[in-house]
Amino acid sequence: MNLKELEARLQSLVEVDLLNVLPGKKVEHVIIQKLAAAIQTNAVAAEDGSVVAPNVYTLIVHPYAAAKWQNQQLLAILLHSIATATQEAGFRLTISPTITISTDEKISFNDAEIVASHRIESMADTNANPLNAGNLDDSDKMPENAFLIVEGVKVFPLTLPVVNIGRRLDNQLIVDDPRVSRNHSQLRAIKGRYVIFDLNSTGGTFVNGQRTNQSVLYPGDVVSLAGVTLIFGQDNPPPRPDLKETAPLQSASLDRPTAFLKDQHLTASLQKK
Repeated sequence: MNLKELEARLQSLVEVDLLNVLPGKKVEHVIIQKLAAAIQTNAVAAEDGSVVAPNVYTLIVHPYAAAKWQNQQLLAILLHSIATATQEAGFRLTISPTITISTDEKISFNDAEIVASHRIESMADTNANPLNAGNLDDSDKMPENAFLIVEGVKVFPLTLPVVNIGRRLDNQLIVDDPRVSRNHSQLRAIKGRYVIFDLNSTGGTFVNGQRTNQSVLYPGDVVSLAGVTLIFGQDNPPPRPDLKETAPLQSASLDRPTAFLKDQHLTASLQKK
């Protein structure tokens, strides 16, 4: 199934479910287009030869449009369509997909940006480092061409083995926002990956909508520092054989609206067609 076919199938699934479950509601076609593109662009090849579709989606919309997406049935319809269309296209899902809503006032009201990435079942609830830290100053272990996009407009190159983030002026990345703690979080280069650590911040550190104490970052991951959005990227991302290590810890509850396809209450209405 090519991109146009995937887009058409998503559109059809969404329209049918909206007609049956939420008549009068609609999802703008541009969002369906970007969703299909995000699925195809972020699908990865597995060792068994299958192609794995992304399962974490962040929908970035204008703050005034966010209220529309608080409707859990609407999000469930979108998730149902994602799961069905990706499987029909021959992709595999490792876990049920999720959608998290974020906001950016620079996006027009009827538009959206979609960030898709991968996560599997959460790691064990532990405070141990996700990877053996080794020598953090070893230049051979530095991630290549890594950067952060801050609030959708500023690009911050990551060239140091340790990057402190917060409001204080002695941080490597200074985020002048009252929601961000003085010493909010820290990035460490560990064995060729950047790992983000929360520094007991007041507002919390989130990766793809999940609150975390520490999490390995991969290109496309959306980091939220108490609502301030950072997107992690790499010009030449390394291979991802260790996807199991990308999941954030789930020792705290979610702070942003997130829908899960596996929520039986949300999907019940979809099954009564």
